Amino acid sequence: MNMPVLILLAAALLSGCATYQSRPLEPARTAAAFESRTLDNPALKMFLETNLGHAISPWPPSSWDFRSLTLAAFYYHPDLDVARARWGVAEAGKITAGQHPNPSFGFIPQHHSDTAGGLSPWTLGFNLDIPIETAGKRGYRVARADHLSRAARLNIAGVAWQVRSRLEGSIFNLYAALATEPLLQREETAQSEIVDLLEGRLSAGEASLPDVTQARLALEQTRLLLVEIRKRRAESRVAFASALGVPREAVEGINISFDSIGAAPSLPSASEMRRQALTNRPDILALLSEYEAAEAALRLEIAKQYPDIHPGPGYQWDQGDNKWSLGFTVTLPLFNRNQGPVAEAEARRKETAARFAALQARVIGEVDQALAGYRALLAKLAAADALLSAQQTRHKSAEALFEAGETDRLALAAAALELESAALNRLETFSRLLQARRALEDALQRPLTLSESFPADPRPEKENGK
Repeated sequence: MNMPVLILLAAALLSGCATYQSRPLEPARTAAAFESRTLDNPALKMFLETNLGHAISPWPPSSWDFRSLTLAAFYYHPDLDVARARWGVAEAGKITAGQHPNPSFGFIPQHHSDTAGGLSPWTLGFNLDIPIETAGKRGYRVARADHLSRAARLNIAGVAWQVRSRLEGSIFNLYAALATEPLLQREETAQSEIVDLLEGRLSAGEASLPDVTQARLALEQTRLLLVEIRKRRAESRVAFASALGVPREAVEGINISFDSIGAAPSLPSASEMRRQALTNRPDILALLSEYEAAEAALRLEIAKQYPDIHPGPGYQWDQGDNKWSLGFTVTLPLFNRNQGPVAEAEARRKETAARFAALQARVIGEVDQALAGYRALLAKLAAADALLSAQQTRHKSAEALFEAGETDRLALAAAALELESAALNRLETFSRLLQARRALEDALQRPLTLSESFPADPRPEKENGK
C-alpha cells in the first residue's frame, strides 16, 4: 500500500469527525437578553396563535387571560429551557448507547539489523481487531437510554406544571391584593367617620375617652393594613413577572382578566382523584421510566458476565514472505464474573422501587390533605357568604332607620363598618380557597374541570381587582 492511498484512507476516516466550536457564556449579554423580553414580541404572538389555534387581533391583546399567560410563561420561562436541555442530553445518550464498538487497526513495522541473501531488512505487520458484543449488550444499552430519555421528556411536563402553578399562584395573590385595597379604603372611611363622631360626642361629654381611643386604634390599624396591602400588591406584580419569565417592566400596564377565578371546579370522588394522580402525574410516570432504565441496566451488567469476542485477522510481510493469520481474543472470567457491577445495578433497581413506593405514598397524602383543606374552605366560604348577606340586610335596615330618624349617624357608620369587615372576611376566605384549589391541582398535577360557579359576591359593587 503506497503513501497516497494511506493519505486518502486517513482523510476519509477523519471527514466525519465533529469539530469544536467555542461558545463562551457572556453574563452581560445574557442579562441584556432577559431585560429585553416583552409581551408584544412578534415571535410570542406566533407561538400563541399556533397553540391557541386562532389569530390574535389586536396585538398585544387588550386583556390577558390565564390561558394566554400560561402559554407566555411556557415560551419565556428559563426552567423549561433547562428541562429541554436535559432532555437533549438524554437524547444524545441514545446515540452513544446505540453505537457499535469501532474496530482497531495495528501496524507493526520491524527492521532487521542482520539480513542475508539481499533480502529486505523490513518486516511489515498489520492486524485488525473487530469487537463483537455478545448477550445482547447493545440492546440493553439502547433500552436503558430510551427509558432515561422518556423520563427526561416527562420531566419537561413536570416542570411545565410547576411553571403553570407558580403563575397561577402569583395571579391569585395579585387578585387578592387588588381586590382587598378598595375594601380596606372603604373600611378606613367608615372608621374615620366613627372617630369623628365619637370625638364630637367626647367634646359634648356624651362619649368616653376609652371608646374614642379604641376607635382611633382600629383606624390606625386599618391604615397600617392599607400600607401592607400596597406593599403586597407591588410584590405580587414582581412575582407575577418572575412567574412569566420576564422582567417587571414587561408587565407594567397590562390588563389581566380575572374572569376564570370565580369558576369552581367540579370534584370527582377522592378515590378517582387518587387514581388520576397515581396514573397521570409526570413525576410518577418519569420514575416508572427510571425503574425500567434500572431494569435494563441490571440486564446489561448480567450480560457483561459473558465476554465479548474480538476476532483478529492479521497479515505480515516478512522479508518477502507473506504471512496471514486468523485469531481471536476473549476475556477470561477467572477473577470475577462482574459480580460487583451486578450487585450495584440490583441495589439501584431496589432503590428506584423504594423511591417509587415513597412517591406514591406522598402523592396519596397530598391529594387527601389538599382535598380536605379545599372542602373545609368551601364550607367556610358558605358561612362567610351568609354572614355578608346578614350584614347587608342589617346595613339596609340601619339606612332605613336613619332615614326615618329613628337612629343616629353613628349607628349607621357602625353598620357600614361591620359590612366592610364582613366583605373583607369573605374576600380573605375566598383567597384562601383559591390557594387550596391550587394545592389540590398541584397534588393531581392537572387542572380541575371547570363546570360551575362559586357563590357570587352578593354585594352590588363586586370587586374584580380591576
